[in-house]
Amino acid sequence: MKNIRSKSKIAWRNEGEAPDYRFSLANERTYLAWIRTALALLAGAVAIDQLSPELANPVIRTGLSLFLCLSSGMLSLFAYRRWAANEKSMRNNKALNYTDFLKLISIGMLILISLIIFAIVS
Repeated sequence: MKNIRSKSKIAWRNEGEAPDYRFSLANERTYLAWIRTALALLAGAVAIDQLSPELANPVIRTGLSLFLCLSSGMLSLFAYRRWAANEKSMRNNKALNYTDFLKLISIGMLILISLIIFAIVS
């Protein structure tokens, strides 16, 4: 049973033809850029929580830090899923999938900016 699960998880890697390595490397660079962004969000969470006690009251600081931590984790998962989907599409000579998650990220950043402005003003 374990072999069936492990084979099904990576079955797409054996489908189709291996894409031009330049496209795979470009996809990997994009993945790494998303991961760097997730790490930056995580660093921001730590900075707000540990290095700026005068920014706002502890409840607001903790809320901002938790929001950034959760955003970092979600972005990491999204980065891997997007990388894998792009690799699968390239192996099968299909168009790359468009994602609506980018809109969600933009809305999340707008919320974050609003919360930080509120914390600084109050």
